Amino acid sequence: MPLKILIVGSGCAGPALAFWLARTGHHVVVVERFPSLRDKGAQIDLRGQGIEVVKRMGLLDIVRSKCVPESGFTLVDSNSVIKASIKANTSGKGRQSLTSEFEIMRGDLVRVFYEATKDNVEYIFGKTVERFEQPDGEKVLAFFSDGTSDTFDLLVGADGQGSRIRKNILPPNAPDPYIHLGIHAAYWFVPRIESDTNTFTTYLAPGGRAIFRRSHSPTESQAYFFLKDSSTDLSSLHRAPIETQKKFWSQRYRGAGWETDRFIEGMKTTDNFYCQEVVQVRTDTWHKGRVVLLGDAAHCPAVITGLGTTSSVIGAYILAGEIDRNPGDLGQALRNYEEKLRPYINEIQNLNTSILNLAFPVTWWGILVLQWVAAVLCFLGIPELISRFASEDTGGWVMPVYEGLG
Repeated sequence: MPLKILIVGSGCAGPALAFWLARTGHHVVVVERFPSLRDKGAQIDLRGQGIEVVKRMGLLDIVRSKCVPESGFTLVDSNSVIKASIKANTSGKGRQSLTSEFEIMRGDLVRVFYEATKDNVEYIFGKTVERFEQPDGEKVLAFFSDGTSDTFDLLVGADGQGSRIRKNILPPNAPDPYIHLGIHAAYWFVPRIESDTNTFTTYLAPGGRAIFRRSHSPTESQAYFFLKDSSTDLSSLHRAPIETQKKFWSQRYRGAGWETDRFIEGMKTTDNFYCQEVVQVRTDTWHKGRVVLLGDAAHCPAVITGLGTTSSVIGAYILAGEIDRNPGDLGQALRNYEEKLRPYINEIQNLNTSILNLAFPVTWWGILVLQWVAAVLCFLGIPELISRFASEDTGGWVMPVYEGLG
């Protein structure tokens, strides 16, 4: 029998799951707390098996047509002199480099998934789940923010790393699901100027400060400030008023060199500013009864891994596949979903903190050493060789194939 399924969140993970569930005949409702589709955000990418999932969806050509023309990665000094560069791997073989073959703006990917599902999925904006109950263990009674309620066979929390659904299914004494990496980030859009190139350009400044510039259109570029600082006081920065956040980043980065002054000036008037603490989400609880977590709500790998979107679309495919493979037994489907996906998540969340610390030098001496090492490796062509001939490092994990999904 077709299931009635509620998905909370209309980012990338929720609509990706809705795509497969609608294809297999289920009635799917997606609720989003924002009043319209959240088609904003920075540049994201698809890698490894995430590319394969989008190919199975039949959307790869559409996604490719929306991709940002980013040619590779460069490391520069304060005078924009290139110290190291790595080309994007567009061969269709091996591992993606620091620039994926499928770089795309978050809003564009969200719209691709939305357009592919809107005729078969019910989307409701400006509404979310305030609370839910599972009175008989067979259904979920959801109470919405507009005072209404409804019953569903399954509730899916695809509501991001700050998931409210996750908070409601974790055991009372569960450990903090957030793994704090001591890294904070802000990004915004600035007007593009003539010297902005189609490369992922990085500049390092003392004090654990990294500055990225990426250009996604003829008129706009993206500015990113990444800061390595383990101070616990900064964990609440992203919850402060926007003007307080901007003041912090302006003061912390003033005088850092390169194009910092231009980016700080652009920060004052941008309407795309976003600030976050870079964390991982790790929890032993991915599902409880007829409620299950998906994407960053279950297993955010941290933005620095570049695998958040990829792991979300893979998870959506596996969850839908297991629901299809286990008709009439949702409990078994959810257990299988976790059993199949968790080894992959464990692998991509296994960060080398030593390398992470080296990527954010504190002194000019540390920056010079990093630049020298990067220059030697790139001169020898090591990154290109690794990208071309090495496979995606997933610890031998192989994505299942679900014939029932088509």
